[in-house]
Amino acid sequence: MRTVLSRRGRVVLAAVAATLATAAGGLTVAGAADASSPSPERPVVATGNGAVSGLAVDGTYAFRGLPYAAAPTGNLRWRAPQAAPSWQGVRDASSYAPACPQAPGISPPGGFSEDCLYLNVSTPALQSAVKRPVLVWIHGGGLTADSGSNYDGTKLAKAGAVVVTINYRLGALGFLAHPAFASGPDGAAGNYGLMDQQAALRWVQQNIGRFGGDPRNVTIAGESAGGLSVLAHVTSRSSKGLFQRAIVQSGAFALEQESLAQAKAFGKDFAVKVGCADQSAECLRQVPVQTLVDNVSTATALIPGAVDGAVLKEPIGTALAAGRFNRVPILNGSNHDEEALFTLGGRVVSRGYNVAYTSPVTAENYEANIAAALRISPVQAAAIAAEYPLAAYSSPDKAFGTLIGDATFACGAAQVNKWTAARYVPTYGYEFNDDTAPFLFAPAGTLSVATHGSELWYLFDLPNAPFPAPLNAEQTALADAMRAAWVKFAATGNPSTHSTYWPSSGLRGKVVSLELPAPRISADFAARHHCATFAQNLDKVK
Repeated sequence: MRTVLSRRGRVVLAAVAATLATAAGGLTVAGAADASSPSPERPVVATGNGAVSGLAVDGTYAFRGLPYAAAPTGNLRWRAPQAAPSWQGVRDASSYAPACPQAPGISPPGGFSEDCLYLNVSTPALQSAVKRPVLVWIHGGGLTADSGSNYDGTKLAKAGAVVVTINYRLGALGFLAHPAFASGPDGAAGNYGLMDQQAALRWVQQNIGRFGGDPRNVTIAGESAGGLSVLAHVTSRSSKGLFQRAIVQSGAFALEQESLAQAKAFGKDFAVKVGCADQSAECLRQVPVQTLVDNVSTATALIPGAVDGAVLKEPIGTALAAGRFNRVPILNGSNHDEEALFTLGGRVVSRGYNVAYTSPVTAENYEANIAAALRISPVQAAAIAAEYPLAAYSSPDKAFGTLIGDATFACGAAQVNKWTAARYVPTYGYEFNDDTAPFLFAPAGTLSVATHGSELWYLFDLPNAPFPAPLNAEQTALADAMRAAWVKFAATGNPSTHSTYWPSSGLRGKVVSLELPAPRISADFAARHHCATFAQNLDKVK
């Protein structure tokens, strides 16, 4: 099965869609600064652009706000990222840089600015005889929100990886395609956010060895839209060689990208909305950032990027199904009830869309809601509804949300596993099943299920989560096991550890169920999520 994204659809978030980000504002990162002399508390590293002074953090070292590309402002707005300028002296790298402009929500440290192409490094040691595996984290947020500064990599660093979290351009600034930006009438345009991610990976190749990491052993990882970005790089020819492994968390929900012609047509409509009826690049590059943010958040969708001919030569699902992808080991999974987060707001994520539905769901509108959300015929909707009888669920809304989550996230993940395993790529599947996991974006007790983003607590510290909650002893043990598996996969391409064996998912579809009191192997993932039914009844079946 492959999923479809319309240009009117909106790819959804990393668990932070409705919550992360504030209005764009200006905050200038400190440039070259005279830091104190090197010390255990303020280590200094010489990067290719200049020296930086970081921090000692809980037995590790952190370097924050490192520029990996020039500020994409002025004439560089809607252009491929350019080289970051160098500096003299020692640059203070103890504070996070601004996040990229986005809609109102929770403010990460450092504020917001169009000058936002920075990354952060957490490392267990700077000097080591053996270089450590590198894990580059691509945040989610629907490609419209979130920031690398919302993910503290200290615990993963203590588990043995050098962790890099990045910012990249979001929304219209990151993914608007318009004819005026292209080098010719049929030239590439758009996907600037994906180009930023590639620029960050090139920075890693050039610099991470100085932070104790191995540039020949890089894993890209991401959740939700970040996981979708990972799949984009897995299928992108221009990303080949920039990484050796890939981790996809809840990212297989939108595998069909729109054409460049569709994206450019949308770009022309967008230009009119923001006051550039002349369709000129000069006008668009002068539009205030807040106007761009407001029109993306209220009017349209730009993601998950278009088949631009540069970063993406074809849709992600098409490339995976045909075996045209970078052959790297893949760790890929989803959470038990992905849609529970989204149905709180009367919307669902369906095959790449953020779809409103008739709420509350009732026996009378159940099948009509299914047909509308999945864009299928009434006959197909009836066949799927029969697999999810209302009597089996606590409410019609619960049945509907479970169904959509299975169709979009779970069965998307199962399909990606089959496609990649069929090409003899080591592929490891998981399902996060700790239904006691803290819910990040509402008070305790709002949800008691492993939903979209629930696993993030178990890998990172989330210093800016609106409702932080400590893990109990059992959850902490599961978190330790997950971080060990993620780091082992980054190091070797196989997540098996002394405590947990991970079978290759292969064509039989085995996954590791990440649950309490301990992970276990599950062989019925596709059956539990009714993937055969969706393959038979959804359009665009591969």
